[in-house]
Amino acid sequence: MWMALMLNILQAFAQASVEAKIDPMEMMIGEQATITLKVQADENAKVEWPTFQPRQMVVPGVEVLATHTGNTSETGPYMTLTLTSFDGNLYHLPPFKVKVNGKEVESADLALKVLEVEIDSTKMDQFYGPKDVQDNPFLWSDWAPAFWLSVLMLVLMALVYYLYLRLRDNKPVIARIKIVKRLLPHQKAMKEIEQIKADNMVSSGDQKEYYTKLTETLRKYIEERYGFSAMEMTSSQIIERLMADGDQKSLDELRQLFMTADLVKFAKYSTMINENDANLVNAIDFINQTKLENQPVEEVQKPQLSEADQRSQKERRVLKAVIWAVATVTVALFCYVVWTIWQLLI
Repeated sequence: MWMALMLNILQAFAQASVEAKIDPMEMMIGEQATITLKVQADENAKVEWPTFQPRQMVVPGVEVLATHTGNTSETGPYMTLTLTSFDGNLYHLPPFKVKVNGKEVESADLALKVLEVEIDSTKMDQFYGPKDVQDNPFLWSDWAPAFWLSVLMLVLMALVYYLYLRLRDNKPVIARIKIVKRLLPHQKAMKEIEQIKADNMVSSGDQKEYYTKLTETLRKYIEERYGFSAMEMTSSQIIERLMADGDQKSLDELRQLFMTADLVKFAKYSTMINENDANLVNAIDFINQTKLENQPVEEVQKPQLSEADQRSQKERRVLKAVIWAVATVTVALFCYVVWTIWQLLI
């Protein structure tokens, strides 16, 4: 039994071999050649390849550039070495040693011929030594684009300055938007009623003026509060318009006030002081019952420009747009010219 096992192991070692090939076998100085090592052994065999570092010499004059190992189902384990040489000679490459299952197996010897460049020594006068660093000759074709673009850039800069002067010297048309505080409709009405009281018009002898002032105040309030032209409507038309939304009691009092005012103004009706007071109180009650307090108290006022001012403002906007466009092109040209000159100088 032990003898059979030993025979199998010996047979396995006997079957292991290393095949070495080099391609090409002949090369010029500085070129590269590749050595391929292939192991012929059992597929489960343990293979240990020789180790080479980059720039390591296989033999004096031949150095390793790179190594690579692999295993394929067709060829089995393999290793490639990339070599080069800078000395012309015929080099003998000794066998490469590979361990298979712990046993060292050698490849065959290889040879590499490195050829030198032949020099005809009879024509040495045709060979010249190294030259010093020389400046490139000036070529107008290289500098022409940068030159003409620089000229264009200067023209555009002058145009921008001219347009800026035109814009600066022309008096600007500025439409300033104003935000003003405004009185709400009921505030305006109460302010006018307070003025009626201050003028003591309730007890004055001119009842027509009193009722005219009072009804005008109410008409203005109704017009601003409800949004219809109360100043151009009759008293009955105003009451009919308010009937849909108004309180019946307050409208009855308002109707009585307008009726009294119409009688005083058109029929020379004479009222008592207490009747004047009652109508004033009714007007105040109507305003207080119908007022809207949660309204904005600031109003944006936009001035109305004349047709000539609007045309001038439009022209200035176009002029500004042209200035910005030309200035942008000028800056872009400047950057391009600087970059072009830099490329020519380096």
